[in-house]
Amino acid sequence: MKIALAQIEIYAGQPARNAEKILNFIEQAKSQQADVVIFPANAISGALIGDTARKESFLSDCQFFEQKIFNASIGITVIFGSRDNVYVASQGQIIQTDKYFRELGCNVEIASTPFKIGAEKIRNEKFGVKAKEFNCPIIYVNATGIQNRGKTVYTFDGCSTVYNSRGEIVHGLEPYEENLSVIELADINNMPTLELADVEEVEEIYSALHYGVEKFLEQINVDKVVIGISGGIDSAVAAALYTRVLGAENVYLVNMPSVFNSATTKNLSEQLAKNLGCNYAVVPIQESVDFTVTQLESTPFVRFGRNSNLKISNFVKENIQARDRSGRILAAVAASVGGVFTCNANKAETTVGYATLYGDEAGFFCALADLWKFQVYDLARYLNEVIYESEVIPQGIIDIVPSAELSSAQNVDEGKGDPLKYPYHDYLFRAFMEGQKTPEDILNWYVKGKIENEIGCEKGLVQKYFPTVKDFTDDLERWWKLFTGMAVAKRIQSPPILAVSSRAYGADYAESQYPPYFTQGYENLKKDLLNFEK
Repeated sequence: MKIALAQIEIYAGQPARNAEKILNFIEQAKSQQADVVIFPANAISGALIGDTARKESFLSDCQFFEQKIFNASIGITVIFGSRDNVYVASQGQIIQTDKYFRELGCNVEIASTPFKIGAEKIRNEKFGVKAKEFNCPIIYVNATGIQNRGKTVYTFDGCSTVYNSRGEIVHGLEPYEENLSVIELADINNMPTLELADVEEVEEIYSALHYGVEKFLEQINVDKVVIGISGGIDSAVAAALYTRVLGAENVYLVNMPSVFNSATTKNLSEQLAKNLGCNYAVVPIQESVDFTVTQLESTPFVRFGRNSNLKISNFVKENIQARDRSGRILAAVAASVGGVFTCNANKAETTVGYATLYGDEAGFFCALADLWKFQVYDLARYLNEVIYESEVIPQGIIDIVPSAELSSAQNVDEGKGDPLKYPYHDYLFRAFMEGQKTPEDILNWYVKGKIENEIGCEKGLVQKYFPTVKDFTDDLERWWKLFTGMAVAKRIQSPPILAVSSRAYGADYAESQYPPYFTQGYENLKKDLLNFEK
């Protein structure tokens, strides 16, 4: 019996388009004398369709196209999913799924499963154990494409796989590629075992980001992007990524210096643009920022005949810079070239809201927002060494202290940068967000001297950064208050995020807005520690 694995790209909420593709693949399978063709789960409806699944007219459409698939099963058995159902059709009729699978002599696993870092290894181990336990081959067919839950965009990597009765992998389809592959069922246990190469995490990440960005741009029918580049690592990685997807001629890089931006970062920005070959412009913002501050401070507010004037603080001036860059310049350039502008935030910044609402928090899409800062650095090196095979991202950008350069307190030439100590805070924030840990958990680890082991950061950093208990708890509370406070409101209003981890912001992380809270266990332990330190 010949079985065809149909690894196809599925379009969520597009049953007509999906059905057309399925019918085409059925004909291809027939032409290759396949007896059975297996499609992914939810191949007609799409997996992530939200409340569309409740709309009767949409469900009727799905049923209409499902019937077309049933009708096409003359001379071949078709296995596919739709609306969370699994169908087996043969000779134009639906047949009993469980009975058919028992008679088939192998387990069929159809899926529409998004990519997550490390998920393929876990799946292979799981199905390997299952195949060995039941002494029965397993055929796993997954979808490609992108789908979303509104705020969170997922890539579907395919990676359809065949396991023999001993749990060994004997056949696999390339990730992120549509494919129709025919195998002989009786040969599965005699096929040579595939030795899968170890794939580094950064390689997995790059493949998902490249594919996700490319498909998202196709989906919204955009072929030009504008990126504000600062001479920092996040915007540089974004620039290199989008250039690889769209081509340098379709990427516009804009450096927008104020008086606080150093010659160092301005030069690094220019070098990055030259290395990538993108369109490049320098648009200084100091004049417009000064005009905004002067205008606001000189314009009175009138109430009951009395005038009052605003005093713009240095902190507000920093926010004005960020909003001037995104809301005025990048948005206008994007509209002028018929494109969109990006948000370049990483996961650490997203966690604590280290970005300006309506400023650098803005953009059409945030491709890096599910990457911690250390992963962004890893990606920068991977782009240079593997993808471009040259130093397109200048080493100076990788080496320089991360800084928003919004004030003299963030002078990179003096080694001053962001308040985030990324070698530690990346891992602390990951414990908050992905590990679901609270300050009470963190403080308990601190007391037991095992916090660095538990969160995964380099040993010695806690003592280096926080010599006293008060230093440690002040820092912990500062970021917890932001993570569970203002940052929630910012995340709700942020652009869509491209997910690569098992827990991305948006659909994977249910949030509610309420004031920050510290448990009694934390407060009591903190009190005891501070009293002891005295």
